[in-house]
Amino acid sequence: MALGTFFGCLFISFGPVAALFFLTVAKDAQDVIVLIASGFFWLLALLFSALWWLIVSPLKDELAFAVVFSVLFQEGFRYLYFRLLKKADAGLVQLSVSVDSPLRRHKLAYVSGMGFGIVQGIFAYTNVLKESAGAGTVGFIDGHPDQYFFFHSALMTCCFILLHTFWGVMFYDGFNRKKYIHAVAVVCMHWLTSLLTLLNQQRHSPAIALVINYLVLLVCVGWSYHITGLPLSNLSALFQIRAKRT
Repeated sequence: MALGTFFGCLFISFGPVAALFFLTVAKDAQDVIVLIASGFFWLLALLFSALWWLIVSPLKDELAFAVVFSVLFQEGFRYLYFRLLKKADAGLVQLSVSVDSPLRRHKLAYVSGMGFGIVQGIFAYTNVLKESAGAGTVGFIDGHPDQYFFFHSALMTCCFILLHTFWGVMFYDGFNRKKYIHAVAVVCMHWLTSLLTLLNQQRHSPAIALVINYLVLLVCVGWSYHITGLPLSNLSALFQIRAKRT
C-alpha cells in the first residue's frame, strides 16, 4: 500500500507537468536549456531566502513573514532571469527553430515558468514523497493523523508547478509590453496562494487552500491564454477533433 501511495502521489504531483514537458518542450534543445537555467535561478532565490531567514531572526518565529519574503525573492529572481533572456534574445532568435513564430516570446516565458515550477515542486515535495513510501506512514497536522495528507500535498504541489508555469507568461508579458499590472498581479497571487498553505497547519483546512488555489490556477490559465492572443476557435477546433475521435 505504501508503494501505491508513493507512485500515486508522484504521478499526481508531477504527471501533468511531465506531459506538458514532453509534448511542448523536450523536442527543442533551446527550450530545455532555458528551462534548466530558469530552475537554477529559482535555486538562487531559495538560497537568498534561506540567508535572509538566518539573518533576520524574527522570521524564524513568524512563518508568515518568511513566506512573504520568500515570494519576493522568487519574483525578484524571476525578473532577473527575464532581463537575462532579454539580453540574450538576439542569440536565441538566431538559434531558434521557430524564428518566424509570433508566439516565441510567450513560449520562452512559458518554459521559464515551467522551470521555476518544476524545481520548486521537487524541493517542496521530495521529502514528503519519500515519507509516503514508508511502512504504515500517515500524515500529521497539529498532532492529529490525516489520512489524506499525502494526497493533499500532491495536489498542492501540482497546483504550484502549473501556477509558476502560467505566472511566467503573465509576468514576462507585463514587462515586455509595459503592462506592469500583470507582474503586480503575479506577485499578489503568489502571496495569496503561498500564505493559504499556512492553513495546512490546521486540521481539515487544507481543502480550503486547495479549492482557492485551483480557482486561482484557472484564472491564470485563462489570463495566459488571453495574453497569447490566440482565438477561442482554436479551443473549439480541438474539442471538435476529440469529439470526432470518440
